Amino acid sequence: MSQSGTIGRLSQVIDRWIYTACLCFALDLDEQQRSGFVYDYSIYQAEYSRNLVFASGATMDRLFNTVVDRTRSRLDVPTLRTLFGAKSRPHHTPGYQLSPRQAVVIDKPRWDLTTFKVHFGLLTLKAYTKGERVLRFEAIAHNTKQLGCGRRPHKFPHITTQLTAMVDRFTSMLDCVDLGFLPDGILDQLPAPSQVAATRIPGIDMNLPRIRAALAAALALAVAPQGFTVAQFTAQARAMTGQTAEDYSTRQGAYDLRKLRGKQLLTKPGRTRRYHMPSHAARTITALVTVRHKVIAPLLAGIRTPRQGRPPKHWTNIDRGYETLRRAMQSLFKDLGISTKTATA
Repeated sequence: MSQSGTIGRLSQVIDRWIYTACLCFALDLDEQQRSGFVYDYSIYQAEYSRNLVFASGATMDRLFNTVVDRTRSRLDVPTLRTLFGAKSRPHHTPGYQLSPRQAVVIDKPRWDLTTFKVHFGLLTLKAYTKGERVLRFEAIAHNTKQLGCGRRPHKFPHITTQLTAMVDRFTSMLDCVDLGFLPDGILDQLPAPSQVAATRIPGIDMNLPRIRAALAAALALAVAPQGFTVAQFTAQARAMTGQTAEDYSTRQGAYDLRKLRGKQLLTKPGRTRRYHMPSHAARTITALVTVRHKVIAPLLAGIRTPRQGRPPKHWTNIDRGYETLRRAMQSLFKDLGISTKTATA
């Protein structure tokens, strides 16, 4: 479909359909030739899909549900105005102006169908189970104008190529956000200053809430097919922290993005104003955010409690892992001489 020869065949199919099945009700073939009446066409909407066929349906469900469960938390659901378990968007009052659509929707309309959607304006990235053993990934351009390559029929190969690249990036970034990785020495390198062009940039301090919010906001926008701007990043960070424009300005957002660029966690190709997140950076940020929120914070809170409280009704592998770590960390802190209680004079 991305080859140039597709244009002629596509035009022939459209001409045959519209001149023999539609226009013939108004003009017969002789009248059409005498009048010289012709149609011109535009490609308004396009979709591209890729199927992964599994040998076992149970394996597919287990794998996809695990990816969705991890990804929706690391994409920071409230930041993207996310709805879970809903089949439609909430209705707003008349006159309410929405910003460019950015949302993640995970719902289960039927027990055997799980859908995962990410919207960026008029572009949609979608993954869902189809049938018993098929996992499908789709890229949808609701209006091809947003692709920026034209909408005439001779642009069809370019449109298909862009949609193919969107699916490739979507699947790659889902894998990166699902499975994080911490390179050796990354925790020592982050606080060190860096340099972007001729400008010296301070390092990244993970102890600052603003830096953690910036990392989470950038990770939430990692799957954007065309990258993201400073304004989109700033709006994302404000939604996460609940801050206003006075608390976190666009200038501060641009400053935080320069810090991430200095650590090669973001790229800004050429002279564009859009930022892109490389695959290795998505894995690093995923690991940093997850370790800070899902490992360090729960362990520090849990080791202060000498006894376990009431166990949950559904005892998962994660619950067992936390309990094992809590007991082991209490013993380790005792051997290292770190008290879990406040010392009194």
